[in-house]
Amino acid sequence: MTHRSFLMFILPSLAAMILFIALPLVSVVVQSLHIEHEQVLKVTENCGPFGCKEETTVDAEATAALRAEKPIGRFNGLGTYFDRGHLAIEDVATAWAERTSLSGFFSDLYNLPLYKAIAFTITYTVVVTPLTILLGLMIALGVNRVTPILKGPTIFVSLLPMIVTPLIGSLILFWMIDAQGIIGKSLQFIFDDPELSLKASPPLTWITLMTYGVWHSAPFAFVVFYAGLQTVNTDTLEAARIDGADRWQQVRYVIIPHLMPLVVFISLIQLMDNFRVFEPIVGFSAEANATSLSYIIYSDLRGDTMRFNSAAATSVLTVLGVIVLLLPVLIRTWRDFKGKVV
Repeated sequence: MTHRSFLMFILPSLAAMILFIALPLVSVVVQSLHIEHEQVLKVTENCGPFGCKEETTVDAEATAALRAEKPIGRFNGLGTYFDRGHLAIEDVATAWAERTSLSGFFSDLYNLPLYKAIAFTITYTVVVTPLTILLGLMIALGVNRVTPILKGPTIFVSLLPMIVTPLIGSLILFWMIDAQGIIGKSLQFIFDDPELSLKASPPLTWITLMTYGVWHSAPFAFVVFYAGLQTVNTDTLEAARIDGADRWQQVRYVIIPHLMPLVVFISLIQLMDNFRVFEPIVGFSAEANATSLSYIIYSDLRGDTMRFNSAAATSVLTVLGVIVLLLPVLIRTWRDFKGKVV
């Protein structure tokens, strides 16, 4: 294929990526470097029978004209990134200087909004991703051994969590874990504690959100692994059986190595998806005990006062976080690919 033919082949996809990915990302970066214009004030002197006094009021016309002239706002550089709502450089430096212990320092960091969101986001991603892969593989292995007559209904039931809309699924589970719900009442009965509530405790809230995340994401991993199991070489499995390999050894030494490219693929998808966790927090109304980077962006963009620069800065930090998480997987994939080519 000539260079011209190759360019014409990828041109539509390249144009779409530039239009819908690159340009919006650049605009977000530019917006994060600007903040809203300050209101233009004017001083007027009012005189009465008892003398004159100055009053300061907002000049609405001048403020509107300034915003119309420069709608993106005034340049603030990296100021938004370093303020208390984001990286909080001054607060972090103060906490480090006044630390009494390392745990105390991290406790001070956790009180800052961005670091609190980062703590939950990373914990959620690190816990949910491997559990999703493991559970998806176990379901795929189990379904692959089910008798043909039961395979269809089993696959349907296994896919239900993925069929249900994330927000609806989280709302259903939210009602179930309520103090009057079936799960909430059952736990109160088991632990003999009528005051027990999964919503009131931050650790229990985190566990609930992660459990939901695994439950909702496992069907995707199951579908991918189940498709991969259909391509396993039966002759290799038969040879392993003849050599005396039990079921676990067949999975460990034949099936898992065969599915490793799919493990990498699912890891990439899940890392990106889990790092952007948002719907469960809204569905469970868990923002008091768990906030994520995506939820901070949502908070900045709702209400009467929308902070576009703050949301843009958090978006950029989220993208950087995803890149950092994906780098080890991408580097390993590149090395494996390079080794095969050589």
